[in-house]
Amino acid sequence: REPRKVTDGSLLGDANGLEPGPGRVKDSGKWQKPRFSRKALMKCCLVKWIIASTQPQDKGESSDSDLELSTVRHQPEGLDQLQAQTKFTKKELQSLYRGFKNECPSGLVDEETFKSIYSQFFPQGDATTYAHFLFNAFDKDRNGSIRFEDFVIGLSVLLRGSVTEKLNWAFNLYDINKDGYITKEEMLAIMKSIYDMMGRYTYPCVRDEAPSEHVDKFFQKMDRNRDGVVTIEEFIETCQKDENIMNSMQLFENVI
Repeated sequence: REPRKVTDGSLLGDANGLEPGPGRVKDSGKWQKPRFSRKALMKCCLVKWIIASTQPQDKGESSDSDLELSTVRHQPEGLDQLQAQTKFTKKELQSLYRGFKNECPSGLVDEETFKSIYSQFFPQGDATTYAHFLFNAFDKDRNGSIRFEDFVIGLSVLLRGSVTEKLNWAFNLYDINKDGYITKEEMLAIMKSIYDMMGRYTYPCVRDEAPSEHVDKFFQKMDRNRDGVVTIEEFIETCQKDENIMNSMQLFENVI
């Protein structure tokens, strides 16, 4: 097996702030959107969490043609509508919902569940803070719970969305207080949470000062007008023009 690829999952390049060396940048100057196969989809922590819960019950399900909605408090929108809103197939949506229902009978997932998921997949690190930030990015209406629709629409963007869709979602993750701007402090908080969760797995080892150096470097690139904050326009424009950042997009699903 190949060793696990190093990533900080931050859309900000290599975990140690290294510039891409020979062999790490694509031959063509243009970044290509990664294609996510079923195998890649199954690397997603949230998908693995859901699918795992469906295995014992698969044969006992009474219907494979529609979602079972009778026992849940929150019933999702129709499959056809969700299929139109996402890039998942009908069968994928059925599997995702079956697992979601098994894990969250109420039809809603809370922050503690997110923390539990990430502590299982990153047992040697502390995933609490990252799970908190990630949950808030999914929790669009800020009410402390995530509906299946919001959950699966977010997953669709992260795993199969266009570059612009992913960058918009990433901006929302970094914009912790949801005021429409990213500050250096917000960016550093996200970066540190990722290092806390998986930094000890990186090779070569991450230096303690690496997150701060990394943020300083990329914040300087993004804050075009030097006003101390990064707007969505600055974020997207800088990311799309920087191949080092765009290459890291292909690794983003490793911490989702």
